Amino acid sequence: MTTASEHRALPRRLLLATDLSARCDRALDRAAQLAGEWQAELVALNVLDPTASPDQTLAWIRGAGDEELLRVARQRLARDLAAVDIPATLQLVRSENPTAAIRETAARTQAGLVVTAVSRNETLGRIFLGSTVESLARALPQPLLVVHHRASGPYRRILVASDFSGPSRHALLAALRLFPGRELILYHACALAMSGLSDALSRAGVGVAETECAAFMAATPLPEEAKVYPVVECGTIESALTRYVREHDIDLVVMGSHGRTGLMELLLGSTAARLLDWLPCDTLLVRVPPGSA
Repeated sequence: MTTASEHRALPRRLLLATDLSARCDRALDRAAQLAGEWQAELVALNVLDPTASPDQTLAWIRGAGDEELLRVARQRLARDLAAVDIPATLQLVRSENPTAAIRETAARTQAGLVVTAVSRNETLGRIFLGSTVESLARALPQPLLVVHHRASGPYRRILVASDFSGPSRHALLAALRLFPGRELILYHACALAMSGLSDALSRAGVGVAETECAAFMAATPLPEEAKVYPVVECGTIESALTRYVREHDIDLVVMGSHGRTGLMELLLGSTAARLLDWLPCDTLLVRVPPGSA
């Protein structure tokens, strides 16, 4: 059961960034589920792009101006939200810079979480993933939830990827705040510098990492009721984490925006697109507040 203090720590408003395409239906479902769970308001934002929606495309081909395109977008967005039984408002913006428009709307509406979607197998989805989502990961002060799967219920199996840095600690605490009462897996991939090492050396490397993990947890101000279970494995973060997520049916992976062992490059470089695309689950990217260690 969520206590009053936990409820106050939860986002009071969520921003759904949608281009009205089919891939964003999953993000809408998840945003609605979280808004209901947290008793939060949902704000749905469409940055007007006539190429993203068939209705808008047809209107654009006919020579429709901004007012008609906005009307078409508003009609489509209202239809998508009609079945959502939570407080929801619509925001439509005409902008050539989706990242800036989403960031400005998130700030203006005081959203505590931004939700968006990607597509695995469509060319446009990959372009969207590589451009807008990565740009949002860099630009947003709010956590960014990237949705892959349909929402069949609340998140149950949640994993926090950690390199035992300050940003990883911030991501862990954010996950505990957003999902109180859940069991969390604190996951670390121990990438040894040399390949082909003996099993004994690999075990020794894992042992060192497990000692670091214990120290990390001891230095983290965990709530008394927190249930965090550490897992340390050998391998690179991309391959080891992806395999673990598949084998253990993880619903959500939470990651900090940067860290001492390359998670910054993972999230803010070319590897980010690969990792977000490979992970067979939703991903929550948590940016460290300015001035934090």
